[in-house]
Amino acid sequence: MHTIQALITGTVQGLSEFLPISSSAHITFSNEIYNLITGATLTISDREEEIFFDIIVHLATLFAVLIYFFGDLKEIFSSFFKALKDKDYKNNNFLLVCYIALSVVITGVIGLALKKSVENLITNPQIICVLLFVTGIILLLSEKSYKGNKEINLKTSILMAIAQGLAVFPGFSRSGLTISCALFCGMNRVKAARFSFLMSIPVIILASLVYPILELDFSQIATFNHKAIFFGFLASFVVGYFCIKYFMKLLGKLSLKTFGYYCFVISVVMFFVFQFCYHS
Repeated sequence: MHTIQALITGTVQGLSEFLPISSSAHITFSNEIYNLITGATLTISDREEEIFFDIIVHLATLFAVLIYFFGDLKEIFSSFFKALKDKDYKNNNFLLVCYIALSVVITGVIGLALKKSVENLITNPQIICVLLFVTGIILLLSEKSYKGNKEINLKTSILMAIAQGLAVFPGFSRSGLTISCALFCGMNRVKAARFSFLMSIPVIILASLVYPILELDFSQIATFNHKAIFFGFLASFVVGYFCIKYFMKLLGKLSLKTFGYYCFVISVVMFFVFQFCYHS
């Protein structure tokens, strides 16, 4: 693994993990573009190192979320335990934690059920482009029905969890599907994005850390390029943090239509790139 590989992949991961444009699709796209320009590939040949690097860049985006929402998380859990002690089960933060916990269960069940189908699809870049195009349609439709006056509730959290589960398909954007789902249910963009990012925390931990760790041979870690992995982590963390920060600010003014149109353009362009230039 080379430093340039790690930097590019880490940057793409940090940028696309939180924007509604699908990180899995953009990592696939960046690999193909890099291949067309240089004749080389961003893919790591050593499977053990690839698993470890995947853990590291997802850990970086996890830290980015935790740091950005540290104040929120502190208040939420403080309020949750106080409500639990006082048996105040209608407390907003108590309910929020319950909704997030429920979303983890629903997402996990859907993710495990679809695991085999996802593994078959991930080798077909044209289908990834099609699913990204569908993401664009969903983003545009959600803005068309945008009302923006409701709070998170049980029904909305369940629907968002289902959307998050379906986002295991490469090309479907996790943040795009969950935020759009919340908009369909009448939430505003900022509150929808906040809950979407908060519910991503346990999912990133379980899906991107625990599962790969079970497959990793730790005896091989000493042979990895630690310098490249460190720079990949750094790129993913820094880009991911600022991506969340400015995305949250922009959501008050910027419509999701912008990202929807982007998904249309990049999916169509990359579909033809894969159709005519892809090297299997």
